[in-house]
Amino acid sequence: MNNRVALITGGSRGIGAAIAAALAAAGAVVLAPSRKDMDLSDPEAIKQYVSALPGPIDILVNNAGINNLAGLDELSPEGINDMLQLNLVGPLLLTQAVAHRMKQNAYGRIVTISSIWSVVAKERRVMYAAAKSALNGMTRTLALELAEHGILVNAIAPGYVDTELTRQNNSAAQLEQICANIPLQRLAQPHEIADMTVFLCSEKNAYMTGQVLVLDGGFVCK
Repeated sequence: MNNRVALITGGSRGIGAAIAAALAAAGAVVLAPSRKDMDLSDPEAIKQYVSALPGPIDILVNNAGINNLAGLDELSPEGINDMLQLNLVGPLLLTQAVAHRMKQNAYGRIVTISSIWSVVAKERRVMYAAAKSALNGMTRTLALELAEHGILVNAIAPGYVDTELTRQNNSAAQLEQICANIPLQRLAQPHEIADMTVFLCSEKNAYMTGQVLVLDGGFVCK
Protein backbone atom coordinates (compact mmCIF):
# COMPACT_ATOMS: atom_id res chain seq x y z
CA MET A 1 0.00 0.00 0.00
CA ASN A 2 3.06 2.23 -0.27
CA ASN A 3 2.65 4.08 3.05
CA ARG A 4 -1.02 4.85 2.55
CA VAL A 5 -2.45 6.23 5.79
CA ALA A 6 -5.18 4.01 7.22
CA LEU A 7 -7.49 5.00 10.06
CA ILE A 8 -9.30 2.14 11.81
CA THR A 9 -11.68 2.26 14.76
CA GLY A 10 -11.88 -0.59 17.25
CA GLY A 11 -8.43 -1.75 16.25
CA SER A 12 -7.25 -3.06 19.62
CA ARG A 13 -8.83 -6.52 19.65
CA GLY A 14 -10.66 -9.19 17.70
CA ILE A 15 -11.46 -8.45 14.07
CA GLY A 16 -10.17 -4.88 14.38
CA ALA A 17 -6.75 -5.98 15.63
CA ALA A 18 -6.47 -8.46 12.77
CA ILE A 19 -7.38 -5.76 10.24
CA ALA A 20 -4.90 -3.28 11.72
CA ALA A 21 -2.11 -5.88 11.60
CA ALA A 22 -2.97 -6.90 8.03
CA LEU A 23 -3.03 -3.30 6.80
CA ALA A 24 0.36 -2.65 8.42
CA ALA A 25 1.78 -5.83 6.87
CA ALA A 26 0.56 -4.60 3.48
CA GLY A 27 2.56 -1.39 3.91
CA ALA A 28 -0.02 1.01 5.32
CA VAL A 29 0.67 3.49 8.10
CA VAL A 30 -2.04 2.48 10.57
CA LEU A 31 -3.78 4.85 12.98
CA ALA A 32 -5.90 2.98 15.55
CA PRO A 33 -7.19 5.51 18.09
CA SER A 34 -8.55 4.30 21.40
CA ARG A 35 -11.84 5.58 22.75
CA LYS A 36 -9.83 7.99 24.89
CA ASP A 37 -8.23 9.36 21.72
CA MET A 38 -11.53 9.62 19.81
CA ASP A 39 -14.88 8.94 21.42
CA LEU A 40 -17.36 7.93 18.70
CA SER A 41 -20.23 8.97 20.95
CA ASP A 42 -18.98 12.57 20.89
CA PRO A 43 -19.36 14.38 17.54
CA GLU A 44 -16.96 17.13 18.60
CA ALA A 45 -14.28 14.60 19.59
CA ILE A 46 -14.53 13.05 16.12
CA LYS A 47 -14.05 16.43 14.43
CA GLN A 48 -11.13 17.35 16.65
CA TYR A 49 -9.31 14.06 16.13
CA VAL A 50 -9.61 14.09 12.34
CA SER A 51 -8.77 17.78 11.99
CA ALA A 52 -5.62 17.32 14.09
CA LEU A 53 -4.22 14.61 11.81
CA PRO A 54 -1.45 15.87 9.54
CA GLY A 55 -1.45 14.97 5.87
CA PRO A 56 -3.89 12.82 3.92
CA ILE A 57 -6.07 9.97 5.14
CA ASP A 58 -6.25 7.39 2.36
CA ILE A 59 -8.13 4.54 4.04
CA LEU A 60 -10.92 4.42 6.62
CA VAL A 61 -12.13 1.22 8.28
CA ASN A 62 -15.24 1.65 10.44
CA ASN A 63 -14.98 -1.34 12.74
CA ALA A 64 -15.84 -0.18 16.27
CA GLY A 65 -19.28 -0.91 17.62
CA ILE A 66 -21.27 -2.54 20.41
CA ASN A 67 -23.72 -5.42 20.48
CA ASN A 68 -25.88 -5.19 23.59
CA LEU A 69 -28.46 -7.95 23.27
CA ALA A 70 -32.01 -6.95 24.17
CA GLY A 71 -35.49 -8.09 23.24
CA LEU A 72 -38.24 -5.63 22.40
CA ASP A 73 -39.53 -5.45 25.98
CA GLU A 74 -36.00 -4.91 27.31
CA LEU A 75 -35.19 -1.86 25.20
CA SER A 76 -34.68 1.50 26.90
CA PRO A 77 -34.31 4.95 25.32
CA GLU A 78 -30.76 5.10 26.68
CA GLY A 79 -29.84 1.71 25.24
CA ILE A 80 -31.35 2.58 21.87
CA ASN A 81 -29.43 5.85 21.79
CA ASP A 82 -26.13 4.19 22.75
CA MET A 83 -26.50 1.53 20.05
CA LEU A 84 -27.35 4.05 17.35
CA GLN A 85 -24.66 6.53 18.39
CA LEU A 86 -21.78 4.03 18.48
CA ASN A 87 -22.89 1.76 15.64
CA LEU A 88 -24.32 4.29 13.18
CA VAL A 89 -24.06 8.00 13.99
CA GLY A 90 -20.40 7.87 15.06
CA PRO A 91 -19.26 5.94 11.97
CA LEU A 92 -21.29 8.25 9.73
CA LEU A 93 -19.82 11.41 11.24
CA LEU A 94 -16.31 9.95 11.06
CA THR A 95 -16.85 9.00 7.43
CA GLN A 96 -18.08 12.52 6.70
CA ALA A 97 -14.97 14.07 8.25
CA VAL A 98 -12.54 11.67 6.60
CA ALA A 99 -14.22 11.80 3.18
CA HIS A 100 -13.79 15.58 3.20
CA ARG A 101 -10.04 15.01 3.51
CA MET A 102 -10.05 12.26 0.88
CA LYS A 103 -11.77 14.49 -1.67
CA GLN A 104 -8.81 16.86 -1.58
CA ASN A 105 -6.58 14.09 -2.97
CA ALA A 106 -9.19 12.49 -5.24
CA TYR A 107 -8.49 9.12 -3.66
CA GLY A 108 -9.91 7.02 -0.86
CA ARG A 109 -11.01 3.60 0.29
CA ILE A 110 -13.73 3.27 2.93
CA VAL A 111 -14.71 -0.10 4.41
CA THR A 112 -17.35 -0.54 7.09
CA ILE A 113 -17.72 -3.74 9.10
CA SER A 114 -21.40 -4.63 9.07
CA SER A 115 -22.90 -7.98 10.12
CA ILE A 116 -24.93 -10.90 8.81
CA TRP A 117 -27.65 -9.67 11.18
CA SER A 118 -28.23 -6.92 8.65
CA VAL A 119 -29.15 -9.67 6.17
CA VAL A 120 -30.90 -12.31 8.29
CA ALA A 121 -32.69 -12.02 11.63
CA LYS A 122 -32.02 -13.33 15.12
CA GLU A 123 -33.88 -12.69 18.36
CA ARG A 124 -32.73 -9.96 20.78
CA ARG A 125 -30.78 -8.09 18.14
CA VAL A 126 -33.37 -5.57 16.98
CA MET A 127 -31.28 -2.44 17.51
CA TYR A 128 -28.01 -4.06 16.41
CA ALA A 129 -29.68 -5.29 13.21
CA ALA A 130 -31.28 -1.89 12.61
CA ALA A 131 -27.96 -0.08 13.00
CA LYS A 132 -26.04 -2.50 10.80
CA SER A 133 -28.76 -2.39 8.13
CA ALA A 134 -28.47 1.38 8.16
CA LEU A 135 -24.71 1.07 7.65
CA ASN A 136 -25.39 -1.00 4.54
CA GLY A 137 -27.61 1.76 3.21
CA MET A 138 -24.95 4.33 4.10
CA THR A 139 -22.38 2.31 2.18
CA ARG A 140 -24.44 2.15 -1.00
CA THR A 141 -25.47 5.80 -0.89
CA LEU A 142 -21.96 7.12 -0.21
CA ALA A 143 -20.58 4.94 -2.99
CA LEU A 144 -22.75 6.97 -5.37
CA GLU A 145 -21.87 10.34 -3.84
CA LEU A 146 -18.12 9.76 -3.60
CA ALA A 147 -17.38 7.88 -6.83
CA GLU A 148 -16.60 11.06 -8.75
CA HIS A 149 -13.89 11.84 -6.19
CA GLY A 150 -12.08 8.54 -6.67
CA ILE A 151 -13.35 7.18 -3.33
CA LEU A 152 -14.62 3.59 -3.19
CA VAL A 153 -17.01 2.63 -0.40
CA ASN A 154 -17.79 -0.96 0.60
CA ALA A 155 -18.85 -3.01 3.59
CA ILE A 156 -18.18 -6.50 4.90
CA ALA A 157 -20.89 -8.44 6.74
CA PRO A 158 -19.13 -11.18 8.73
CA GLY A 159 -20.92 -14.15 10.18
CA TYR A 160 -19.70 -15.91 13.32
CA VAL A 161 -16.02 -15.11 13.82
CA ASP A 162 -13.63 -16.96 16.14
CA THR A 163 -12.83 -14.17 18.58
CA GLU A 164 -12.47 -14.03 22.34
CA LEU A 165 -15.85 -12.31 22.57
CA THR A 166 -17.58 -15.04 20.55
CA ARG A 167 -16.16 -17.70 22.87
CA GLN A 168 -17.12 -15.72 25.96
CA ASN A 169 -20.72 -15.36 24.78
CA ASN A 170 -21.21 -18.99 23.71
CA SER A 171 -20.62 -22.28 25.48
CA ALA A 172 -18.72 -25.11 23.81
CA ALA A 173 -22.04 -26.81 23.06
CA GLN A 174 -23.46 -23.63 21.54
CA LEU A 175 -20.37 -23.16 19.36
CA GLU A 176 -20.71 -26.73 18.16
CA GLN A 177 -24.33 -26.09 17.20
CA ILE A 178 -23.39 -22.82 15.45
CA CYS A 179 -20.73 -24.60 13.39
CA ALA A 180 -23.21 -27.33 12.50
CA ASN A 181 -25.44 -24.65 10.93
CA ILE A 182 -22.60 -23.22 8.83
CA PRO A 183 -22.08 -25.07 5.53
CA LEU A 184 -18.29 -24.86 5.91
CA GLN A 185 -18.69 -26.28 9.44
CA ARG A 186 -16.48 -23.76 11.21
CA LEU A 187 -16.22 -20.19 12.45
CA ALA A 188 -14.49 -17.54 10.36
CA GLN A 189 -10.99 -16.60 11.45
CA PRO A 190 -10.27 -12.90 12.05
CA HIS A 191 -7.54 -12.91 9.40
CA GLU A 192 -10.12 -13.91 6.77
CA ILE A 193 -12.10 -10.74 7.44
CA ALA A 194 -8.82 -8.82 7.49
CA ASP A 195 -7.66 -10.23 4.15
CA MET A 196 -10.88 -9.12 2.44
CA THR A 197 -10.57 -5.70 4.05
CA VAL A 198 -7.01 -5.30 2.78
CA PHE A 199 -8.12 -6.09 -0.76
CA LEU A 200 -10.98 -3.58 -0.63
CA CYS A 201 -8.62 -0.93 0.75
CA SER A 202 -5.88 -1.57 -1.80
CA GLU A 203 -5.28 -0.18 -5.25
CA LYS A 204 -5.97 -3.68 -6.59
CA ASN A 205 -9.60 -2.83 -5.95
CA ALA A 206 -10.21 -0.22 -8.59
CA TYR A 207 -13.80 -1.00 -9.56
CA MET A 208 -15.77 -2.52 -6.69
CA THR A 209 -17.85 0.03 -4.79
CA GLY A 210 -21.23 0.11 -3.09
CA GLN A 211 -21.09 -3.56 -2.16
CA VAL A 212 -21.89 -5.37 1.10
CA LEU A 213 -19.85 -8.57 1.01
CA VAL A 214 -21.18 -11.38 3.19
CA LEU A 215 -18.37 -13.48 4.67
CA ASP A 216 -20.09 -16.22 6.64
CA GLY A 217 -19.14 -19.67 5.33
CA GLY A 218 -22.53 -19.92 3.62
CA PHE A 219 -24.60 -19.37 6.79
CA VAL A 220 -27.21 -17.08 5.21
CA CYS A 221 -27.72 -19.52 2.33
CA LYS A 222 -29.43 -22.07 4.56
